[in-house]
Amino acid sequence: MRKLLILLCFVPFVMLGQDQITGVIHEANPDTKEQPLFGANLIWLGTSVGTSTDIDGQFTIPFKPEYKQLVISYVGFKTDTLTITTAKPITHYLNPTSDLDEVIVQSRKKASSRSYLRAQNTILVSSAELLKAACCNLSESFETNPSIDVNFSDAVTGTKQIKMLGLSSPYILIATENIPSIRGASQAFGLSFIPGTWVESIQITKGAGSVVNGFESIAGQINAELVKPTTDNAFFVNLYGASSTRLELNTHFNTEVSEKWSTGLYLHGNTHQEKHDVNADGFMDMPIYSQVNVMNRWQYTDPEKGFVSFINLRYLSDDKQSGQLDFDPDTDKLTTNAWGSEIDTKRYELSAKLGYVNPEIPWQSLGVQFALSNHKQESYFGLNQYDIEHTSIYSNVIYNSIIDDSRHKIKTGVNFTYDAYDEFAIAQNFARTERSFGGFFEYSFDNLELFTLTAGLRVDSHNLLGEFITPRVHMRYSPWSKSAFKASVGRGKRSANIFAENQNLFASSRAISILNTTGAIYGLDPEIAWNYGVSYLQGFNLFDRAADITFDFYRTDFQNQVVVDLENAQEVSFYNLEGDSYANSFQVELNYNVFEHFNLRTAYKFYDVKTQYQTGKLAKPLTPKHRVFGNVSYETEIKNNSNWKFDLTYNWLSEQRFSSTNNNPIQYQLDDYSDTVGTLNTQITRVFSPKFEVYLGGENITNVRQNNPIVSADNPFGSSFDTNFVYGPIFGSMYYAGLRYKLK
Repeated sequence: MRKLLILLCFVPFVMLGQDQITGVIHEANPDTKEQPLFGANLIWLGTSVGTSTDIDGQFTIPFKPEYKQLVISYVGFKTDTLTITTAKPITHYLNPTSDLDEVIVQSRKKASSRSYLRAQNTILVSSAELLKAACCNLSESFETNPSIDVNFSDAVTGTKQIKMLGLSSPYILIATENIPSIRGASQAFGLSFIPGTWVESIQITKGAGSVVNGFESIAGQINAELVKPTTDNAFFVNLYGASSTRLELNTHFNTEVSEKWSTGLYLHGNTHQEKHDVNADGFMDMPIYSQVNVMNRWQYTDPEKGFVSFINLRYLSDDKQSGQLDFDPDTDKLTTNAWGSEIDTKRYELSAKLGYVNPEIPWQSLGVQFALSNHKQESYFGLNQYDIEHTSIYSNVIYNSIIDDSRHKIKTGVNFTYDAYDEFAIAQNFARTERSFGGFFEYSFDNLELFTLTAGLRVDSHNLLGEFITPRVHMRYSPWSKSAFKASVGRGKRSANIFAENQNLFASSRAISILNTTGAIYGLDPEIAWNYGVSYLQGFNLFDRAADITFDFYRTDFQNQVVVDLENAQEVSFYNLEGDSYANSFQVELNYNVFEHFNLRTAYKFYDVKTQYQTGKLAKPLTPKHRVFGNVSYETEIKNNSNWKFDLTYNWLSEQRFSSTNNNPIQYQLDDYSDTVGTLNTQITRVFSPKFEVYLGGENITNVRQNNPIVSADNPFGSSFDTNFVYGPIFGSMYYAGLRYKLK
């Protein structure tokens, strides 16, 4: 196996070179900074030789003297044809048009889009989409996207959790600029540690992801691209205030240090210090908290020599307090005087990326990634104490090239990860170190017009999980105009961090037991699953307006899973799967440009998620079978550099199964299923100029509330106390206002 790993990492390639043209495609918009266009199509007129732009708008395409005219097209933009005589780099700007004859019309800046040409089923969420909900952190960035489900984890921490394909976030590889970041100790709250204003765009990949980023992803991958010092505003400030008394400040300072160096200082702070108890159960509806988040980001660019580099230094301090209204941590901590909880987190990060593109051979590039982090959390939930310290090292080296021409691309490289965990839970110390070394190879074939294939394989050697192979395959076929049929299959493997990923269970009186003892991690075996998916995207015109419809079906089959069994109301058990566990996910999504600047996005999702428990095969608790999503957005014409923006989002969830409470006293027993839930969010933005705008919005404006979300709230130290039956909003309506000011 080790010989195979070495061979895979350093396999030689002989390139049959030819001239290439590189370049970048931007949106032509004088009122904003340069906006790269992701997924723009380029093809030589009269040939099948073409390519598409990447997330940064960059491309490489073969060139021969007989190629004369390059056709550049993008959804919602005028198609341009360039006359090319030499293989010189190209920088081109496409102009928007109202004559939209392609798919994905969300806004003038493509707030959310899917590519016809990529083999992977990837949704790009731009900064324009993120602004629709005035999102304050990454966990709140998916409210207007139907591919991600946003849920509250419990009635104590109030932290929003996400799901994809019916599976929770630990099964999603969440990365920041393609470096895995939300994992291990940060799994429960890490999404709330990335401020929304720091995010430039988000790529959501359903199903099996790329082998380049690791072996852990099962349901999909989410990658957040951060704003860059050279393209972000020189000064930016965002002030936010909510009726719940939540306050937030974001400021960015960017400057050019020299011709090649630029730096940015990004400051984020938020606080909420008022206790609310709308349902009068004696517990705070949301925690009081404060967070300070600082990042210093450096960018080095030398286009002549082909180098670009980023260095990030970051510090986070996050403190939360929740529990009963009269809880005082100075006198009541870890006592039965009153039930309360505190979660104090300190996190340090250093990350660096170096990219090199050979100026003489532009289809060859090398990327190096490195990240070091230390995450320390001290917390308690009533009488349950939980502490964790996680030190992580991640490194990755990626080589990109082509075989013959740009239709045949390869990626190969090696990566190393190191994770040291030190935990205190259930009155015991748990410590372990994980080390893995892996190599990967990924081949992509793309003839642009008809068929695209991406096939990857990685081999890893892990000190606890052993040596194993991870295959992943994606394909795209376009049988006719404006269509894309996609399919994928892949395998994932991961260590289950049972305490860090399920911290909400400490906010209960359940006894915690681990039933297996022979596995390498907490006595449990690693989780292994296969994911299979198909998707069909079709663009069309309806009443002379652009529209598209997408059908997705994905199935995840677990070969092994760490089962979290809550079917005994006084206990939670962790054990290895014996039997079947699967998640079926079906989604249909329609996007329609109803009229000029007015867009509709609607979706229906069906989930069938079942696991074999000791008491039988049951639907996963708090997972609705049916979801309905709707979003409408409208922008007025820009006049004198100002306009209005309106957004409205509706989410409906069907009934959800509760885990059994039959062995509770009768007054603490729940029905088998929850009620249905429908919530409505809205936001209005007034843009006064390219420098200044204000926004006003409301969440859950119909004031839907779940009554009595805490079981046995009147006896929090009794055997039936549990905060984990939350299926809907607790606080009710919440309104907010804010402003954004920026200088270029």
